[in-house]
Amino acid sequence: MATTQQQSTKHDILQLLLKQAQATAQELAETLDISPQAIRRHLKDLEMEGLIAYNSVQVGMGRPQHVYELTTQGREHFPNRYDEFALSFLDTLAQTVGHEQVSQILHKQWQRKAIEYREKVGTGSLKERVEKLVELRKAEGYMAEWYLVESEQPDTEHQRYILTEHHCAISNVAESFPSVCGHELEMFEEILADCTVERTHWIVNGEHRCGYLIIN
Repeated sequence: MATTQQQSTKHDILQLLLKQAQATAQELAETLDISPQAIRRHLKDLEMEGLIAYNSVQVGMGRPQHVYELTTQGREHFPNRYDEFALSFLDTLAQTVGHEQVSQILHKQWQRKAIEYREKVGTGSLKERVEKLVELRKAEGYMAEWYLVESEQPDTEHQRYILTEHHCAISNVAESFPSVCGHELEMFEEILADCTVERTHWIVNGEHRCGYLIIN
């Protein structure tokens, strides 16, 4: 029972670092509501497993603080559906028919996905559709979430939401074929046809998440 609980806590730590990119032991302990001593034991274990690493950061006149973040191995700890096979397949396809043809094939695949998503998302309010879209992304291995962006003008009729994906299920494919990210943006625009969708963050550019601003 204790081992299961420890594994659950370690997973919570990894998930939190995936969302926040970086955190100190104290920040993790406060967020997860466990003692600093316990969090340090878990961090030491995760570091030995190669899932996290830390940088020493000087804050004020005190001792340097350890700021933890996920390693590449740590990111791969989260579900990633058959990306190695997909990447190998696309490489072979590109060698056979050329990159332009592969890009066209990927575009058609995203169009099919957009139709599938649109049917499942339905025609409710924008909030309801964004919620359903996030749930669909989660089911496919993306660590997705959404939140409402408060307007500076309370009387405005426009709604603004942020859709964030902390973990990309096809990140390895996207690094070799970045056009898939453009197709993903087009897919969101197709699903939410009455909205403007803008990319705000991009994992392929070295950021720790992909983000989209949705405005109706």
